[in-house]
Amino acid sequence: MNAVRSPMAELLARQLLPATTFVASAGVRGGERDPFVDAVLAEDGLSLGERHPRTLDDLEDDYFDLIVTLSPEAHHTALELTRSLAVDVEYWPMPDPTDVGGTREQIMAAYREVRERLKARIGRRFVAPEGKKPR
Repeated sequence: MNAVRSPMAELLARQLLPATTFVASAGVRGGERDPFVDAVLAEDGLSLGERHPRTLDDLEDDYFDLIVTLSPEAHHTALELTRSLAVDVEYWPMPDPTDVGGTREQIMAAYREVRERLKARIGRRFVAPEGKKPR
């Protein structure tokens, strides 16, 4: 629903990648902004600002070199949409922190785990050590 994992990934990618890299996130269905996302991003000094969840139909540009999906439903949809397009689709399974219940701290821990996993995955995929090319 473009409310949790994907917006986090978009913001983290914007932070780690060159400004010339176009990054956008969208969901299969519409959703509402998640306050826990704002809270865990704020811990890293980041903010989504005025950005709100959006669907694939909301994207202004529909040409991408790479689509990264974070849930099985999004992956299936991306594969269907790109069947006849020259675009790579990668699936990075990420847990859905909205499935976690309990105390506020337990919920925040689940969101932090997703944030950290996304940072690590983006770093491994796109940010190469000095002198090496990213895969």
